[in-house]
Amino acid sequence: MVSPVQSESARLFDTAPAADVRGSTGLVAAWDVDALATGAVAAFADAVVALLAAGGVRARATVDGPLVGSWFKQALRPVGWEHPSAWDPLAGDYAAADGWIRLHTNAPRHREAVLRVLGVPADRDAVAAAVARQRGDDLETAVVAAGGAAAALRGQEAWLRHPQGVASRREPLVDRLHTVPASTAWHPDPVRPLAGVRVLDLTRVLAGPVATRALAALGATVLRVDPPDWDEPAVVPDMTLGKLPTRIDARTPEGRERLGDLLAGADVLVHGYRRGALDGIGLGDAERQDIRPGLVEVALTAYGWSGPWTGRRGFDSLVQMSAGIAARGMRLSADERPVPLPVQALDHATGWLMAAAAVTGLRDRLRGGSGSHAFLSLARTAAELVPTEPGPWAVRDEPDGSDLITPWGAARLLPFPLAVDGVALRFDAGPAPLGSASPSWPA
Repeated sequence: MVSPVQSESARLFDTAPAADVRGSTGLVAAWDVDALATGAVAAFADAVVALLAAGGVRARATVDGPLVGSWFKQALRPVGWEHPSAWDPLAGDYAAADGWIRLHTNAPRHREAVLRVLGVPADRDAVAAAVARQRGDDLETAVVAAGGAAAALRGQEAWLRHPQGVASRREPLVDRLHTVPASTAWHPDPVRPLAGVRVLDLTRVLAGPVATRALAALGATVLRVDPPDWDEPAVVPDMTLGKLPTRIDARTPEGRERLGDLLAGADVLVHGYRRGALDGIGLGDAERQDIRPGLVEVALTAYGWSGPWTGRRGFDSLVQMSAGIAARGMRLSADERPVPLPVQALDHATGWLMAAAAVTGLRDRLRGGSGSHAFLSLARTAAELVPTEPGPWAVRDEPDGSDLITPWGAARLLPFPLAVDGVALRFDAGPAPLGSASPSWPA
């Protein structure tokens, strides 16, 4: 059965919805997470099949629903050790004077913004008491204005009427533009389709790293670049699979020059910067095309590329609060607190769609000799969720994985959630700590 996401992606990417989805993810919620998850992975599989066809190779693809559900949780399972918590001690949902609000404090600057606005020390009880005295919308506005990240709980109807909800739903699921003409000598390999492709990864938690991880599985060389002070220990082992993680301080002249040199050697750029954010380091839209004509670029934002919240910081958990997702979960489960999806499905689904957009961009450059720019957002992906009545949780055993030794200890890597005839989907490197690789393309 073809999901709405797979069908819409086929139209946008000019592909046939050919991947065969087998089985269910087992992800049960007040929304049809199953269709969103399998549809996004199937869209990526369809894009790979279309790329191979452009290179003269016919193939079929299958998507394993239960494995998709497992990958939307965690692909790399520790053996004898544990990941640290994904959340800062202050992050989470708080009762405001008129409802609920979620404060996202994982990044130090976002944490400081919340504490500055509330005027309290870094103590959860103190934060809760201060939040309880304020209206959710007012506090959301104040935290965002201070450079932080927060989202008040809204119902679906309220989001559909909200100017940003209206704007994001009007955007295509994947908005693609062709840019300057450019020729390429690269040709997809039937076994490792993206062998020889260089991907410059300027993304952090979580959709962007999901996308570049999928590209690495196809054989691409993925160079992930983080600033000197960034870390995300809870997801690094999972999200650096197949990648070369390095660090560059783009705030310095030397760092900006190095980043420009890396861009000049890239085939694909994946980033999560808001529109115009790269201008300040001399890598605006025009400069990027001058540095690397024919660049295949994929960009992500939280709330959309139009509307009053275009530049707003956001994450999966915040968009779920804003867009009515957590509110419906709360109502259907008769819970006293917001009830989000069982996984960060907006991040993961958008990541697979971003990977599909990158593969499609490479196909278009192969066929027509031009670069492209694709735009996606978590809020637009959220619009693909269909309300449903949650049934019982599917009880099943986790699939076996392959043994892997990582810098953190032994682990099990689950089988890849899709298969394409003749294609070896595997990771040639990683996982690795952030900053462990040289800031240069390997020879």
